[in-house]
Amino acid sequence: MNSTLNDRYRIAFFVSSHGFGHAARACAVMDALLDLDSTIGFEIFTTIPKWFFEASLLKPFTYHHILTDIGLVQQTPFREDLPCTLVQQTPFREDLPCTLKRLEGFYPLNKKQIETTARMLSETGCGLIVCDISPMGIAVGRVLGITSVLIENFTWDWIYEAYTATHPGFEFYVQYLKELFEDADHHIQTEPVCRYKKADLLLPPISRKPRLPKENLLKDLKITDGSPVVMITMGGVPQQYDIHNELREHKHFTFLISGASHSFQRIDNVLVLPFRSDYYHPDLIHASDVVIGKAGYSTVAEVYDAGIPFVFVKRPTFRESETVATFVRKHMPAMDISESQFEDGVWLPHLQNLLKSKRVHRTAKPGARQAAEFIYSLLA
Repeated sequence: MNSTLNDRYRIAFFVSSHGFGHAARACAVMDALLDLDSTIGFEIFTTIPKWFFEASLLKPFTYHHILTDIGLVQQTPFREDLPCTLVQQTPFREDLPCTLKRLEGFYPLNKKQIETTARMLSETGCGLIVCDISPMGIAVGRVLGITSVLIENFTWDWIYEAYTATHPGFEFYVQYLKELFEDADHHIQTEPVCRYKKADLLLPPISRKPRLPKENLLKDLKITDGSPVVMITMGGVPQQYDIHNELREHKHFTFLISGASHSFQRIDNVLVLPFRSDYYHPDLIHASDVVIGKAGYSTVAEVYDAGIPFVFVKRPTFRESETVATFVRKHMPAMDISESQFEDGVWLPHLQNLLKSKRVHRTAKPGARQAAEFIYSLLA
């Protein structure tokens, strides 16, 4: 899906490959930029699979499969070729020794890394670099004299700080990355913000907007009995669940499980969608009445935008988790549960009370639109 260089403006996006949250936020900003000017072109640098951007963006882009940061290595890293089993996919725990090993092989960024990427970027005609939250883009921007914009609700130096007491090897990367992030020309922070800093903009959560009206999606899914829809999602990580029997006992709900099969399945009142479903994730969120899932950035942002109740699972060892949980409790009808409570289905009896919460209608200008307007002003 390559674009030509005839676009009026071109922007490079350096996107972290730690989960899909950063890519979803970047796509939301790109989509909002296209609403402002459909001639803008994008060069995307990341190892997030190309199909994710193809599903999220309606305009062609150029994709560069390049490792742009390390983030945190999961104990069981995501692999598309593995069957969807709970044993193989655990989106709640980090592998710190493996993370340190990979950091040692990537930082500090060497001259060859930067020059190779800079040469590639210079050939694209980009006039601006946006980083979410890959610091390589900032370093490349410095070499080329191109303005860089950092979008974040946390940076990796802040995350790594939490592990220095037990893993002193992180201390070098905390200081190195702190200086690198501070080198960005412009700074946008989006809620839930983990550490507030001086920034050009402080924005509400940035989410991709839905495309399909709720009634159209429900009709397409053959949910026509008017039952409340409860969506279960782990933010794009394939999983299987052992609570299907319990779900089927609650026949007055329709349960929509995202990414738990290789094909679409309907078992009584339980609909199981495959990983890489034809259904757009924000559409599914906005068509639901309650969402159950991991409190990752993109899911939180999309549920926040939809204004519906959220039963969320925290990641107990991830530093961002408590900040996100505090934000969710304050700004959304919500209930938090542990990983074991999620698997046991103890949240099921609480659904009826959650449905009594009125849908929240957000009146502020969407965060993606505000970010796009600021970035577009830099282009102009």
